[in-house]
Amino acid sequence: MAFESLMVTLGTPLPEFSLPDLDQRIYSRNDFEAGPGLLVVFACNHCPYVKHIEAALGELVDSLPSLPTVAICTNDAAAYPEDAPLRLRDQAIRAGWTFPYLVDETQQVGRAFRAACTPDFFLYDANFELAYRGAFDESTPGNGKPVTGSDLRDAIEAVLAGRPVPEPQRPSMGCSIKWRDA
Repeated sequence: MAFESLMVTLGTPLPEFSLPDLDQRIYSRNDFEAGPGLLVVFACNHCPYVKHIEAALGELVDSLPSLPTVAICTNDAAAYPEDAPLRLRDQAIRAGWTFPYLVDETQQVGRAFRAACTPDFFLYDANFELAYRGAFDESTPGNGKPVTGSDLRDAIEAVLAGRPVPEPQRPSMGCSIKWRDA
């Protein structure tokens, strides 16, 4: 069953975070303050929606190197072992991801962002205010539409140019975040 992103209010400030990557290097919001913004992608290894776009996401991010990007896996790896760090490393290699892949073991960061699905994209401008939350493009597994990344690319280009990202923005769609029981 597919879930849609929550479409967090534009202008929402970037939440604080401090998470380890797959090599245990800690990344926080402060590491990106000098940049033109930040793209945060909630992802995981097991979701067919992420697998559907993962290579194109790597290519898109590599084609726009001035925008810092991080992926975060907030899924419960105990219940979903394919989302454990070793398997995330396999995914990053397979997909050609050159950006940090962070692990949100406590799931507090995912909750702070109000992440709902994988993939879930949050693009922040130079002021660390949410400029885009939405789909990669029109493609989903099985709908026959090409994977282009056009929605996200257009948003990134607007942010890099200092322009607002036009509305309406289409929600991202994917697998639900695998939350641990409270």
